[in-house]
Amino acid sequence: MSGSHCKFQRFGNVHCYVGTPAFEYDQKKALILLTDIFGITFSNNKTIAPDCLCGDPAPPYAWNNPKFNVRDWTMNHPSTVTRPVIDKVIRALKHQGVTSFAVTGYCFGGRYAIDLACHQVADVLIIAHPSQVKDDYLNIFQNLADNGKAPFLFEMGSEDTELSPSQQEEIDGIFCGDKPYPPGYKRKCWDGCPHGFAVRGDMLDEQQFAGKKGSFHDSIGWLKQYF
Repeated sequence: MSGSHCKFQRFGNVHCYVGTPAFEYDQKKALILLTDIFGITFSNNKTIAPDCLCGDPAPPYAWNNPKFNVRDWTMNHPSTVTRPVIDKVIRALKHQGVTSFAVTGYCFGGRYAIDLACHQVADVLIIAHPSQVKDDYLNIFQNLADNGKAPFLFEMGSEDTELSPSQQEEIDGIFCGDKPYPPGYKRKCWDGCPHGFAVRGDMLDEQQFAGKKGSFHDSIGWLKQYF
């Protein structure tokens, strides 16, 4: 990462990838990144991230591997396994004096980012194309609207297989309806972008390149505004 020192470090005995600014910064703040199923060693992830997959990420090129069963993999990584790992990291950082958390979640990690916001752990929330939400998405996002305190940036693609554009608009209605979400809400839907574009977008595809780049800049802007 430009302008930062990066290393693997343990917090609460959890393996984490940590990027620390090379300049003076507010040590009471921490940005937590919850990754997709490829975990903290996937080449596109270069930021602070706990290994909430417990050393068992999906293999590289999993989507092109007929022997990889994503349903079976997901069943081996339920919230009863994953969430305690995240909580250990949060507790360890609080013990070191961190009092404010921004949480970003991509795909698999997006669902847990929502949970952290619902439990008022997150002070700023950024989610891109979350998985494990489509079967109950209205209740999940209503719970976030009712209980969250974090300004919420929602980055999606028009070709997402988990939440279609019409479903995304229903979610807009929860946060922008008769009772707008007080902390703040913004959704961006990038044309031609599939599920996973913000971390695994095809950089040879013009629309996916624009979506990945734009989503990154949106996230930086959101953090600068609210964190």
